[in-house]
Amino acid sequence: MNFDNIIGNDNIKVLLDNLIKTNSLVHSYMFIGTDGIGKVLFANDFAKMILCQNEPKVCNSCSSCIKFDSKNHPDFMQIDSEDGKSIKINQIRLLQEKISEKPIISNKKVYIINNSDLMTVEAQNCLLKTLEEPPEYAVIILVLSNENKLLSTIKSRCTKIAFQKLTNNELMKYANSNNLELNSSLLSVCDGSISKLLNLQTNIESYNLLDDIIASFSNDNIIDIWNKSEILYKSKDNIIQLLEYFNNVFLEKLKNTKDTKYISAIKIIEDTKNKLSNNANYDMCIDNLLLQIWEEFNEGYSRS
Repeated sequence: MNFDNIIGNDNIKVLLDNLIKTNSLVHSYMFIGTDGIGKVLFANDFAKMILCQNEPKVCNSCSSCIKFDSKNHPDFMQIDSEDGKSIKINQIRLLQEKISEKPIISNKKVYIINNSDLMTVEAQNCLLKTLEEPPEYAVIILVLSNENKLLSTIKSRCTKIAFQKLTNNELMKYANSNNLELNSSLLSVCDGSISKLLNLQTNIESYNLLDDIIASFSNDNIIDIWNKSEILYKSKDNIIQLLEYFNNVFLEKLKNTKDTKYISAIKIIEDTKNKLSNNANYDMCIDNLLLQIWEEFNEGYSRS
């Protein structure tokens, strides 16, 4: 089967394979799903299959495959946001210019618009003209996570293919094959996304420090906990992600122990997240977060 190097969404692998084998391609697709689950990888492998001169199975040896792998295929284009914020009308106009030219190597031409939900309204209206009357040899793949940002007229002209988050077993398989650390709490934070997993790995030391803080709630006094919690005080830009890790650890412990102190700890974290979103004093929020959780973990503590 094609897509051998992509983890997860096996049903979509079968679907896309069959589209090629049965010559059932349409002119436009929407690959929809949460970020980091492999949609762009699928789109590129699908494009390579479509363009292969020996399809339905990618041969990796024809002129098309060789040029595709070298990122030098004249019948393929991938459009990405140039500034990380939007895809502009001039980029879609370039697509229209290129798509009007007949294929050079393959029988088809394939265009991927990555993060197509970043297209401006002007860009979408421009693309709509092509979707309404696409050349017979053209296949356009929109890759996105939020279809609500697309015009209904765009969506109505595309075949929707919905991708699912990866399962925990699939994430573990990926982690093991790439020698990555991944405990059950980190697994929950990944939320079915390999890109989140990789991001967590770049900050693995931070999560190890969080484990140390969590273990200290029942053993250390609050002064020591404040002193060892520098990671929280200096992580203002990604504090929500770190607090989500706390939540996942406490939720896992709740499932294992049924101890209600973990419910209280989760409520404290959620309250802190709300305060931070309302621009409360950052350091004071962290101070109170740690104090309140410590109090929950120390039943003998006498509150005033």
